[in-house]
Amino acid sequence: MRDQLGVSPAHQRLTIDGVSIAFERSGHGQPVVCLHAVAHGARDFEKFAEVVSDRFEVIRVDWPGHGRSDPDHVFTSATRYADILDQLLAQLDLHRVILVGCSIGGAAALQYASHNPSRLAALVLCNPGGLVELTPSVRRAIGFMARFFGAGAKGARWFGFAYRLYYRLLVLPQRAAAAQRERIIEAGYDMSPLLRDAWQSFSMPDADLRADAARITLPVWFAWAKRDKLIQLKACRPAIDAMPHATLTVFRAGHAAFLEQPKRFAKGFRKFAATL
Repeated sequence: MRDQLGVSPAHQRLTIDGVSIAFERSGHGQPVVCLHAVAHGARDFEKFAEVVSDRFEVIRVDWPGHGRSDPDHVFTSATRYADILDQLLAQLDLHRVILVGCSIGGAAALQYASHNPSRLAALVLCNPGGLVELTPSVRRAIGFMARFFGAGAKGARWFGFAYRLYYRLLVLPQRAAAAQRERIIEAGYDMSPLLRDAWQSFSMPDADLRADAARITLPVWFAWAKRDKLIQLKACRPAIDAMPHATLTVFRAGHAAFLEQPKRFAKGFRKFAATL
């Protein structure tokens, strides 16, 4: 079922650290690599790719265990995904890349950019993780979410209904995201082990990326879904303000501006890319 969240059957594959990674390329021009949230897939960026492929080569990636990529042998985390990204860009020999990352995908983009900026032109970050202090209250919230998804991993009967409400009311409430939202919900039980593991990783010391973010001198556009209840702009704003070349646009969305307000996001992306 998770394959419906990711790249199309006409995808390509690379082997990275023993894992077969699925990705899809479309369009011509400056490379744009799209990095999705946990339990989502490369199909999140399908409409975005259709709109901007006249000027950009859009490369959409399925993380390990997502979409059509094979399962991983390493614990799920932004650090692991940053390593996958590093090898993907090297194998494809990409340069002047614009990274578009959402949630854990945004955290991976931040971590990669802070250590390996030479292949990059800019970052587009959509509600990325890693920009808040890991206080006791934050750790408690992370622990609650990890237990919630852990119940799904154990097959709790109530989880399917709760997961549906979680996505409809909190994560992707806007109508434009309805089709992908339904696919995500249908794959909820399948993806719950990865969600549990990812949330557990968010409380680890290396999940705090504020220092990494402050070191990034690349242009960064934050496309923020202002209705996000878990990654709130107010809490992340100090880290954003500490980045020397960051700009911010706020969207009426729950977690993923490119899915929930695709036309406005694409327009903002083109405007940002034109400044590079």
